[in-house]
Amino acid sequence: MKSRHPAWRLILVAAAVAAVSGCGMFRRHSELECMERAMYFESNRSSRDGMVAVGSVVMNRVASRQYPNTVCGVVSQKNQFAAGVMTRRMDRRSAPLIREAATSVLRGERHPMIGNAQFFHAAGYRAGYDNMHYVLTAGGNAFYERRRPEHVTQSVPRPAIEGITRPRS
Repeated sequence: MKSRHPAWRLILVAAAVAAVSGCGMFRRHSELECMERAMYFESNRSSRDGMVAVGSVVMNRVASRQYPNTVCGVVSQKNQFAAGVMTRRMDRRSAPLIREAATSVLRGERHPMIGNAQFFHAAGYRAGYDNMHYVLTAGGNAFYERRRPEHVTQSVPRPAIEGITRPRS
């Protein structure tokens, strides 16, 4: 017997059910989950300072007109954060530390040395650009602002510094 419903209708119905139920690839992340994912995949969970610095960069981008105005919009931008940041599985053993740092950043904490930085890369990477003004190295990353070359006063990553941020009690 020939079906009255083409296969594409069934696919659309299944997609709608998945989207409404919040499962699979249609699942929407909360702002907290998106911040946790950025911190987890970008800071290597190596230090609270590194996680808060990554979160501070995300929030600087949210505040900028050049990027989406939500945490999830910023974190899920193509080629901006770690590949698979929104889809890869996270090891939940580090969840309490990540949750605390992400919650704190969403409540207004910023790394005190991050300034207006909207960019970072692995601390060991050396880029050949002349517009990178480095403000901080923490958690395995070097954080920087893009400036006109004549306004760059710190053209190489600073020595790593840790232990500046503290969990709020």
